[in-house]
Amino acid sequence: MDDLQKAFAALKGRGISTFAADVIEVDKDAGTCTVQDNDIEYYNVQLSAIIDGSKKQLFIYPVIGSSVLVSPIEEDIKQLYVEVYSEVEQVDWNIGGVKFNFDSNGFLLKKENETLAKLMSDLLKEIQKMKFTTNTGSTILLVNKPQFLAIENRFKDFLKTD
Repeated sequence: MDDLQKAFAALKGRGISTFAADVIEVDKDAGTCTVQDNDIEYYNVQLSAIIDGSKKQLFIYPVIGSSVLVSPIEEDIKQLYVEVYSEVEQVDWNIGGVKFNFDSNGFLLKKENETLAKLMSDLLKEIQKMKFTTNTGSTILLVNKPQFLAIENRFKDFLKTD
């Protein structure tokens, strides 16, 4: 870093810096959490860049009891946000009509009213009903139906429906 950059960095020095805290409560509806730094509790710590109630952004929800790094917005101790997470319970990302959510129960990929889990389930059910015409007539038995049922169950364990 040259001398000019060092001078600008010194001028922009923060009076209130990032601090470590423990998560004691998470409010997913509000997109905030309560953290504790020693004996001081801080309420309404933001979990997203913008809190406007619309849920049209990225939310990362920490595990209660985990450690986070908290920083002030423009050095205002009344406007805090979580900058770094030690443990995450859930991630919820919304872009327009598309939702991507994941937690220990699996993944949800949703576009408007359609989910990947529902699409895969519908596809596998239709595959299991398949019939083909052969030289001797129509087939009525899907020989590998148990394998398709096993794949369907694997998708159900992997993907969330909502």
